[in-house]
Amino acid sequence: MTSDGVAPDEAGVRRRSRTKLVSVLSVVVLLALVAAVGLVVRPGPVDGWLGADAASSPSAAPIPPEPTPTPVLAAAETGGTTPDTAAVEAALDPLVSAGALGDTVHVSVLDPASGSVLYAKNADVPTTPASTTKLLTAATALAARGPAYRMVTRVVAGENPGEVVIIGAGDATMSVDENQLFPGAARLDTLAEQVKESLGGTQATQVFVDMSLYDGPETATGWGSGDIAEGQVARIQPFMTNGGRIDPVHNDFGGDPRYANPANAAGKLFAKAIDATSTSVRATEAPQLAESGSSPAPGASAAAGTTWTPGKELGRVSSAPLVQIVDWMLQQSDNVLAEAVARQVPLAAGKPAASFENTAEAMIEKLRELGLPADEANLYDGSGLSRNNGISPTMLVQTLALAASGKNASLSAMFNGLPVAGWSGTLRTRFVVPSPNQTAQGIVRAKTGSLSGVNTLAGVLVTKDGRVLAFAIMAVGGANAVTARAALDKIAARLVACGC
Repeated sequence: MTSDGVAPDEAGVRRRSRTKLVSVLSVVVLLALVAAVGLVVRPGPVDGWLGADAASSPSAAPIPPEPTPTPVLAAAETGGTTPDTAAVEAALDPLVSAGALGDTVHVSVLDPASGSVLYAKNADVPTTPASTTKLLTAATALAARGPAYRMVTRVVAGENPGEVVIIGAGDATMSVDENQLFPGAARLDTLAEQVKESLGGTQATQVFVDMSLYDGPETATGWGSGDIAEGQVARIQPFMTNGGRIDPVHNDFGGDPRYANPANAAGKLFAKAIDATSTSVRATEAPQLAESGSSPAPGASAAAGTTWTPGKELGRVSSAPLVQIVDWMLQQSDNVLAEAVARQVPLAAGKPAASFENTAEAMIEKLRELGLPADEANLYDGSGLSRNNGISPTMLVQTLALAASGKNASLSAMFNGLPVAGWSGTLRTRFVVPSPNQTAQGIVRAKTGSLSGVNTLAGVLVTKDGRVLAFAIMAVGGANAVTARAALDKIAARLVACGC
């Protein structure tokens, strides 16, 4: 099993980096490269990438007091030349048949402006999507919660004086301190300072963690036995720091070492930060705040002159807006973030606790509500690590087309996080060889997917005639991941160069 975008023979080469927000620079690259073929009006958010008149593309209003979400642009009139289906087929058929892709290839190319299917091969047949699953995760979570939604991690007083309970909120991006993997994330040390202040003279004795937000198994059906040990993912728990990583570092190639029990590890760090007499961490459900007028628990802090009230809030910190977490998830193909984001879908639907099973069900239902072909998706997780997942290329391109249409402001926010060919995220080192693939650098925005023997790519691009196309290419059976990815890139690059 390999992490998305990482071939087994690349695992020995590592580049350590912190998560970077590159969306503004990505726009600059797109502007520069598309200038050679002329600026045209394009649908949805792509309009904003390529320099449309701001007067015709108003940004969505911010939701106070949250920061302004990723700008959402109104759909524009059709621009560029409508590709000819026969010409597209002639251009792509030889590339889709490349032996490097393996025995089975599923492809769909869609013109979002007209709704025309320009190319289809096994397009309606679900196949292993790998991390292109994250496109559906992003779409359903943004539709369910909205781009500005934040997860709030709270600490309340426990049953006995000195006992504190951390209520896991599903924020996998929280950092331990200022050394942040995810810029702008909530911080554990900030939460600890709030709790210490609230405790006053009461000595912290025991830290508990309320894990009741999540239910069921902590690993998904279809995950490999070595996925956690290899650092591709962690046990999915509602409380952790840095996506369960031991160090706040993301390795572009290879996995990131994870705690065996992320919630327990984070709880121990918190216990140390509040000077608790016990560094052990236990699981419990947080007590309900006592009703007004009821008697507080005995054991008042004499120094502070206060009484101990089980359930009373002692501190809280908020995550970054959901749209920013989705950006990080898509850019780096973070599997833990994907599972945390996916679980917001059943929680938004009113489920008291999220599991792999009800998350998959809620995602499918949300896709159906959005008017997408939900029957062409069979999900077991939100990250794409599960080999049991099945998604058709049609499902992916229609999701992308809906997001690009400007009809759903929340979905449009997902484009900012898609990696840019030759520039950012999991496509930073792609579209290099063979040299004709370089023509797509800065123009293709897409989500990569990779498992052993599975290589996928789905996103949007702009042809040399100025037409925005959505595409999904899903190949199974390729013996060499490096050559298979180059073959995928060649198909997308051919679409960019196509004067079809």
